[in-house]
Amino acid sequence: MGNKEKVQKILEASKKVFIDAAVENGGIVAGNTDMSYYPPGAKNYHYVWPRDGAYVCVAADMLGVDIAKPFFKWMYERPEKFEKTGLLYRRYATNGRLEGEDFQPDQHGALLWAIAEHVKNTDDTADEYKDLIVRLAEGLSEHWRGHFFDINTVDLWEEEKRQTLEEYENTFTYSLAACSRGLLLADFLFPHKTWRNVATEMKEQMEKAYDKEHKYFLRTKGKINDYNVDASLVGLVYPFDMIEATNAKMVNTVSQIEKKIVHEGGVHRFEMDYYDGEGRGWEGAGAWPLLNFWLSIYYAKKGDTEKAEDYFDWVIDKMKDDYIPEQMFSDGRVGVKPLVWSHAMFVIACSFLGYLEHEG
Repeated sequence: MGNKEKVQKILEASKKVFIDAAVENGGIVAGNTDMSYYPPGAKNYHYVWPRDGAYVCVAADMLGVDIAKPFFKWMYERPEKFEKTGLLYRRYATNGRLEGEDFQPDQHGALLWAIAEHVKNTDDTADEYKDLIVRLAEGLSEHWRGHFFDINTVDLWEEEKRQTLEEYENTFTYSLAACSRGLLLADFLFPHKTWRNVATEMKEQMEKAYDKEHKYFLRTKGKINDYNVDASLVGLVYPFDMIEATNAKMVNTVSQIEKKIVHEGGVHRFEMDYYDGEGRGWEGAGAWPLLNFWLSIYYAKKGDTEKAEDYFDWVIDKMKDDYIPEQMFSDGRVGVKPLVWSHAMFVIACSFLGYLEHEG
């Protein structure tokens, strides 16, 4: 296993990163550009992405950092248009002003999962978050049409040119997993037949995304399919529990991920990815540490501790300080550092590898 002392130092740094990311009004930014450790050449990530915040809340609870409750309050009260439409869009300024009007349904699912985890692992009750849960679940259900959404959607990687369209009846597989699990958890906390039915339809559509010829889950499935291999599909196993890690379909999918988008041990987002987070030209993407941690979690759940440690250690061994970047490059680029979501996935991976026995 990796250097335990180094891991513990990064865990301590993660607490600071989480606290620094939590602004006074409860929002959690993806990267606090005000901090001296944030590189001058990196893009501005001083925005609230609900998805990032969801993962961060789960990780923060594991470390005993109390930022989840204020964040859930922020999510209910602040995001522009959320009360009116019931939908979450790309990202928000810390005062709640909308920044980017593309609908990202996976953010609903991730938040519902994070709330359920928070209720399960703290003294808070589901009733405290009922209004937020209902709004998130209703927003998804109202725009679901049996096997696709009736408005365009974008997935967690936010590529505007890869939107799903109602006319093509296509859906992002990761988003379906997130939404289905989120609705099932909402139904568990506050039983609701419609949410349960929609969750079932979403899971059925997700299962159709497995391509028997290519032997992996497609990024999108519909009248037009996207065959680019995408690392986010490990999310079907964790955190959304749509399929077992040992299921042959998932094993095949991970095999394709490792064949197509794992380079020299580092996990990339998807085939033909160019985004580098430096705010200039897109000069080619690096490996994403959070995806290494995600695959580490997958292998831990699969029972393959050796491979879980290998993916985890790949990041730790390359780190020269205690802050985890969005991407790691083989040249001189730095990009966004630290990415708060990277620290969240690190902490969650630590929980699977036994590093958190004395935390929280």
